[in-house]
Amino acid sequence: MVEPASGAEPAGAAGDAAEVLDRPLPEGVRRRVVTLVSDAFGGLTVADLPAQLRQYARFTPSRRAKFAGNAMAVAVESDGAFRSRVADKLREAQPDLAAALDAGAPPAAADPLDVAAAAYVLRPAGWVKLVAAAGEEAERADAERADEETRRELDRLREELAHLREQQRTGGEQLRADLDAARKEAESLQRKLRSALNDVKRGEAALRKAVAEMDGVRAEASAQVGAAESEARRLKSRLAEAESALEASRRAVREGRSVEDMRLRLLLDTVLDAAQGLRRELALPPVSTRPADTVDAVEPGRMTPKDIAARALSETDPALLDQLLALPQAHLVVDGYNVTKTGYPTMPLEKQRLRLLGGLSMLAAQTGAEMTCVFDGAELAAPVLLAPPRGVRVLFSKPGVTADELIRQLVRAEPPGRPVVVVSTDREVADGVAKAGARPVASALLLKRLSRVS
Repeated sequence: MVEPASGAEPAGAAGDAAEVLDRPLPEGVRRRVVTLVSDAFGGLTVADLPAQLRQYARFTPSRRAKFAGNAMAVAVESDGAFRSRVADKLREAQPDLAAALDAGAPPAAADPLDVAAAAYVLRPAGWVKLVAAAGEEAERADAERADEETRRELDRLREELAHLREQQRTGGEQLRADLDAARKEAESLQRKLRSALNDVKRGEAALRKAVAEMDGVRAEASAQVGAAESEARRLKSRLAEAESALEASRRAVREGRSVEDMRLRLLLDTVLDAAQGLRRELALPPVSTRPADTVDAVEPGRMTPKDIAARALSETDPALLDQLLALPQAHLVVDGYNVTKTGYPTMPLEKQRLRLLGGLSMLAAQTGAEMTCVFDGAELAAPVLLAPPRGVRVLFSKPGVTADELIRQLVRAEPPGRPVVVVSTDREVADGVAKAGARPVASALLLKRLSRVS
């Protein structure tokens, strides 16, 4: 370790007391001071460091200079002991520079910033002047460099300006020529654009006309298609009717004779039973062989079968229904739901049917008359699992056919002259069957008669 010259330490101490910087430390000198402190940092122990610098003890010199520069500058300025330790490390690292500064003769070839930074740390006599002189020298050097750079930049800008002016002179004519060419091209493009716009307008007009014609054709085609579909549906309907009529005619041809024979046989049985009934009712004597007795006529005081049904009984008297059912080959047709909803409407439909059919079965057993009970098939959500009671025919109308229409079909199917009784409160049904030759009675009449049966 190089020892300071004798008398240097007291001079430095006296300088510390007398000499003080009257201006901020120049930035270049400050950076060199921070570098010196950072380099000396590694040779010190943690105990030798000020408290605010101990956290940077393990940093590399470059990182210490970057992150702890301000803290090290403050510590060197304010902490004399820390500055003395840094000065010792500097004397060890640069003994010649330290000896020259202590002697008051800094090397002429040394960097002024290094001399000022070392003087700031070592604090020899006159160190303020060295720092100030180094700062002024650095400022002059910076100013000279700035002036030199400014001159070079000015020369460069002058050259660029001259070049630009030359380009402007040489390129002006080309620019004007390009501008004329661009103007001509723009005029040509405008003419083409106007022509294209006219073409577009003509095309749009043609398109609108074509769309209108297409809409007309489409509407006409739709109308024709609709008419064709309507005609096709009509022809299909007529074809279905023709096929149905053909099938019916074929079936009639196949079954016509047996149906007519059945109708004639039934009418004959009706006449015979009516004759036998009249014979019993009127207590006629045995037929003699006189020719006049063979003439069929009504004797005075005697009644026909229709007169028997029109005896002086009230329309609400159940005995009237007994008289009608007592006629030969009588057929009772019942409008089922009309009767049940008149007599017991609150019951479920299934129980309504069972109750009515049970009463009709007992009535058929008592009177021997043919009985048919008709229900409306539209009321059914599913096929009815029902075993018809003995003596009662149970029918449900097909989809699209009401029970009223089925009742009228049953009446029209009977041969003229057979006594047919229809039970329904529906006025339209009653009027329709009456025109067909049947005898309508109210539902209340049948309900009274069934209550007597039960």
